[in-house]
Amino acid sequence: MPQDHADVNTQRRDAFRAEAAKLDRIDTAVYSEYGKDPLDPIIGGGPRNARLAIFGRDPGRDEVRYGEPFIGAGGQKVRIELYRAYHGDEMPDFEASRAIGREVFWGNTCPYKPLGNKAWPVKVKKAMWPLMADVLLSDWDGRTVITLGREAFFWFGLTSDRATRKRLEAFWAQDNRFETSFSFELQLGERHKILELQPLPHPSPLNATWYKRFPGLLQNRLEKMGWGRDATQATLQNI
Repeated sequence: MPQDHADVNTQRRDAFRAEAAKLDRIDTAVYSEYGKDPLDPIIGGGPRNARLAIFGRDPGRDEVRYGEPFIGAGGQKVRIELYRAYHGDEMPDFEASRAIGREVFWGNTCPYKPLGNKAWPVKVKKAMWPLMADVLLSDWDGRTVITLGREAFFWFGLTSDRATRKRLEAFWAQDNRFETSFSFELQLGERHKILELQPLPHPSPLNATWYKRFPGLLQNRLEKMGWGRDATQATLQNI
């Protein structure tokens, strides 16, 4: 890793820790159970040239345990379909799920596990927003983002003007929102890029309405964008 990039990552981690120190709803008991520092963010990240980013809400117990994003029950639903699309076969075991995760870029609205797995308040997500936006702008060159659930989708509009938020709300109200995409300009200071947001429901077993349909919806997303081993390797060779 280049030294200047290492310095940026250190500065970012320090900034996350400073914001986390202000929070009173971090599930410190779980961090303590696994011998982890509750101020250390589980940011995600991945290959700079990954064609796809997966963006969710916040870490859970298993994410704290392994220090990896989307590694628990909901994340496994995502990883199973990623593996199937990439290898054309069923995912054999947990270690294979960790390996396939290295083919995409990961992000979340707030990189800390909340008490009771309740979503962080808007003010917390807004405080973390510039730091997470910097991750997407500085560490990843891709454009396609699959968002998991309402919280993840609307995170992108937290600092936007009213007109953009209204566009996001109108899109979410469409019956076909899980089959179409939303063009969004992510901007932080003078830096910006156009993202293609492809929302999906959250893959939690508690999401009874969409849980059984989630695998098919994600398969459809991956097929339409041509995400898989052959397509990914061809893209990497051309970068």
